[in-house]
Amino acid sequence: RREETDGSFSVETSLGTFETKRLVIATGGLSLPKLGATDFAYRIARQFGLNVLPGRAGLVPFTFGGKDLEFCRALSGISLECEAEVATPSTKKHRISFQEQFLFTHRGLSGPAMLQVSSFWQPPGKLRINLFPENDARAWLEENRTSGLRLDTLLSRRFPERFATAWTSKLAPLRPVREYGAKELDDIAHRLENWALHPAGTEGYATAEVTVGGIDTRELHSKTLEARAVPGLHFIGEAVDVTGW
Repeated sequence: RREETDGSFSVETSLGTFETKRLVIATGGLSLPKLGATDFAYRIARQFGLNVLPGRAGLVPFTFGGKDLEFCRALSGISLECEAEVATPSTKKHRISFQEQFLFTHRGLSGPAMLQVSSFWQPPGKLRINLFPENDARAWLEENRTSGLRLDTLLSRRFPERFATAWTSKLAPLRPVREYGAKELDDIAHRLENWALHPAGTEGYATAEVTVGGIDTRELHSKTLEARAVPGLHFIGEAVDVTGW
């Protein structure tokens, strides 16, 4: 509590009561509750009238259901390079993307690309994966059109064989590449660069590396992180609505 007489703070703890002119709250967000994470900082902020923005798990693996989950489980342990993209809730035109590796797990998708983009994803948003982040999929297919190879065999030259087989059987008809017409190759290239998935959710705070949301930065002085309305009270770290990549 804050003393009305001199503006100091009185903090009651299991080790006794402490008096101070300045109080810094650095108790983190909600991520990894097994390590002791709680909403303590948010409760203190609200106690003093500060705005706390809704929180959600960030830098966290995606989970899936149904056939998408079966697909991921069958490929668990395989990692690929990609560009992962989501549209932000504020506008469909504003998209966030990260080009890094992703990993299939027994629950869905993880790895750096998925963790990064998860901080911006909100349900029921769609996740787009570009499997050719540095190349033109259509041009690559055209270059190999006369190879005589079946599509899954050709893709296994770029991707792990298990993934190439599973992806083609799920999303494209299996024939030698030279037997596809131009429009069919256009469609396959589009799928390779725009593989759309609908996550069921994320693994939540249990495995999230950060908490998105928290104490509104507009409530704090940017240089000192002191509450504008409560002199001497500071909030720092994960409790504040600042989430780094």
